[in-house]
Amino acid sequence: MAQTPTIESEIAMLTKALIVNGLVLFAVLEADLGPARKVSRFRLLRPLLLCVSIVPMFLVALATHGTGLALEIAGGVAGALLGLTAAGLMTVRRQPTTGRIVTRAGAAYATLWIAVVAARSLFSIGAEHWFSGPLATWMANYQVTGAAITDTLIIMAVAMTLARTIGLAVRANQFRREPAVAQIAA
Repeated sequence: MAQTPTIESEIAMLTKALIVNGLVLFAVLEADLGPARKVSRFRLLRPLLLCVSIVPMFLVALATHGTGLALEIAGGVAGALLGLTAAGLMTVRRQPTTGRIVTRAGAAYATLWIAVVAARSLFSIGAEHWFSGPLATWMANYQVTGAAITDTLIIMAVAMTLARTIGLAVRANQFRREPAVAQIAA
């Protein structure tokens, strides 16, 4: 017999979601912001490891039909597009002196990530405190479970992180295929 969630358990889940959002934001910005960030195997694997650790904590049960499935697909597509946009906001180049492949991400990159994480966090808070009634009505009318909404937000976050990582890997690989130009000291 399923138990009805208590206010304490809902607050604990919201707190956990906000902490994870903050950690993801910190990890991405710490890894990418600034000039000349080396594209290493660990830098590409770290977001994948983060996603693997987040999914079991939050992904409840994927919807297999109806509006819940449509929301999850839309969240995945939106996340992938945002991740590719984030990857496009990074400059990828080969360092002339060392031949290493490096990236540079600035204010536009940080603004995109902050805006997306803030929007997800505000939606989560709003769903609990600001617009829970209208959201519950919408969910009932379209037969959407709370789990499908949570899963949509998680899928969006994971898709954004994976698309950013894949986009970065593809762009870095283009430089790896080109031979490094030897620098001649003048």
